[in-house]
Amino acid sequence: MHIVVCVKQVPDTKIIKINPKTNTLDRRSAPAILNPYDAHAVQAAVKIKEKIGGTISVLSMGPPQATAVIKKSVEIGADKGYLISDRAFAGADTLATSYALSKALERINKERPVDLVICGKHAIDGDTGQVGPGIARRMDIPPVTNVIDVSEVNVQEKTVLIKRKLSNGYELIQAELPCLLTVEKEINDIEYSPMTNMIKAARYEPVIWAVSDLEDVDRTQLGLKGSPTIVGKMFTPPRAEGGKKIEGSVDEQVKQLMEVLLENREVLTIKSMNQ
Repeated sequence: MHIVVCVKQVPDTKIIKINPKTNTLDRRSAPAILNPYDAHAVQAAVKIKEKIGGTISVLSMGPPQATAVIKKSVEIGADKGYLISDRAFAGADTLATSYALSKALERINKERPVDLVICGKHAIDGDTGQVGPGIARRMDIPPVTNVIDVSEVNVQEKTVLIKRKLSNGYELIQAELPCLLTVEKEINDIEYSPMTNMIKAARYEPVIWAVSDLEDVDRTQLGLKGSPTIVGKMFTPPRAEGGKKIEGSVDEQVKQLMEVLLENREVLTIKSMNQ
């Protein structure tokens, strides 16, 4: 059983600020961390390995410092890590990212066939949830999103039993392997890493590939060239203004309230008609 988990290095959005001049994220204002959803994806792979055995590889795309999230994944329990890092990948949107990662997965699959790909539900810096399904589409394997439990993996029959979350309940699915899962945080709790994993992670050096190390890559589909998404503007929404406080006796408050309602009667009527 070979499981590949796609992980991403993201800025800690609890701390990050927006540059008021450029209206872009100031990534220097926050530390880079392993995307929280991806950490749960790695932990899910570890749980599967504990039950049926196998190998866990992690794959990421980013600058050289993104090796830190691969080391963190090894600390959680991954066996091997790959980083695709090249200036040609810079500025990639979800379409270009899924293309690049799928090309890396093709090479990994040649080294050892991939049975299962696991991704986090989404990255906290983009919040799109598009990369996982995009990879599945390019690999021509079924995607299952919003997974909260992997109850059974049958290697002989090449099936996996999955529970996924819906807006109005839950769904139990049996999917054929290979397939791709995107997982929610509630699929598990991140466990404390044993000392052996921490030592291994500290010493581990991931495999790093450039574009030239991947086969049959269409460079027009990478980076900015392959990204049709354009961010017109990014800004912090203005704070909501405080409401008007009505004071005085009961009669005076009723009178003030009626005046406010009458002043806004026309606006309320127009809104009602538009609905």
